[in-house]
Amino acid sequence: MYRKIEKFFKFKELNTDLKTEITSGFITFIAMSYIIFVNPAILSKAGMDFNSVFLATCLSAGLTTILMGLFTNYPIALASGMGENIFFTYIVCLGLKVPYQIALGCVFIEGLLFIFLTLIKIREAILDSIPKSIRYGIASGIGLLIGFIGFKDAGFIKSNPSTFISLASIDNPAQILSIFSLLIISIFMARKIKFAMLLGVFISCIFGILFGIIKYQGLISFPFSNFSTFMKMDILGALNFRFFSVIFVFLFMDVFDTVGTLAGLAELGGFVKNGKIPKANRVLLFDAIGTCLGASLGTSTVTSYIESASGIANGAKSGFTSVVVGFLFLISIFFSPIVSAISGGYKVSENVFLYPITAPILIIVGMLMLKSISKIDWDDYTEFIPAFIATIVIPFSFSISTGIALSFISYAILKLFSKRAKEVSWLVYLLAIIFLIRFIFLKILY
Repeated sequence: MYRKIEKFFKFKELNTDLKTEITSGFITFIAMSYIIFVNPAILSKAGMDFNSVFLATCLSAGLTTILMGLFTNYPIALASGMGENIFFTYIVCLGLKVPYQIALGCVFIEGLLFIFLTLIKIREAILDSIPKSIRYGIASGIGLLIGFIGFKDAGFIKSNPSTFISLASIDNPAQILSIFSLLIISIFMARKIKFAMLLGVFISCIFGILFGIIKYQGLISFPFSNFSTFMKMDILGALNFRFFSVIFVFLFMDVFDTVGTLAGLAELGGFVKNGKIPKANRVLLFDAIGTCLGASLGTSTVTSYIESASGIANGAKSGFTSVVVGFLFLISIFFSPIVSAISGGYKVSENVFLYPITAPILIIVGMLMLKSISKIDWDDYTEFIPAFIATIVIPFSFSISTGIALSFISYAILKLFSKRAKEVSWLVYLLAIIFLIRFIFLKILY
């Protein structure tokens, strides 16, 4: 059996092994398992049943991630995207008063358009058109974003009206557990101990349970009493002209968030060959299929997750990691209490939670992704300024697509006015114009 798995996923060719891929799958799942509970909490505010969205979230993430692993052989995991689910609930359903059934229809149509753009290789062309410097900037920006989320989830920083953010005082057990976990993982990595992150998580969980920070809530659950969101998307209703703008925004967010995430993960994992990502079109296709599947089951846009970087940082190189992640999402349906104990938050106050188990992983991965910043050509202003914009805007705006947009616009302008326009593909200029139109469109619409 092992030999068949090894041959199918090309372990020897990719210089990896079964243990590394399995542990990487567990680490990736732990890093992104929060979505299992956060997504239903957000979408339920749009009138959707919590348990039904819980099922849809687990099923769509599990099935799509397994397909990604089997057909692309990349360690990329997918789930309902943060940002897209917020737009779905607060802007579309609550703000524009669109019924969730029609909103799901919009997501499904967006997914079909996404598939079409992938089949005619427009999305692959966009991915290939990203200049190297911007690709490095995107990877660094995603690293800062992941690290920032980790610091926030650990309770190390807080909002400040004068300085926007500031260091928080260490005054609760969850923060102390985060510091302990971060130190343990860092020491293990410095001593080059295998599976440092997974060992750190395991040790942190034990201490968390012993000191009551992690609360055991049972083991098995059967949340099948309600699946009211299944096949409830209203496609005909979504085809109304007044919802075209909603479909466009969903499509824009999905396309460029995915492109940016893939570019960042490829840089971290060393998947880029001769300036291109092999089988990129296949990756983009299954990402798009995931969106349609998610809408059919009853959740917002399914997309590739930046938390896949945690598994890649652990050494993941093949799609078997994705298969492991997908399997863990599927069995989470039956073991939600234990998943909730590990990935669930430690309540500090009303609506404020800390995540002492997952936060240290995100901080470590953020550090590792920042290595890409060293590859930027700091002697060429037309290269490092757009790269710097991507690096800074992504974490500050909490949006990969916004970082890509502003870096493309600045890149095109700098090359054009430096009389170096011929160095740049025509597609870069076209995308820069589209990004400008997008900002104007969103300003008028919202």
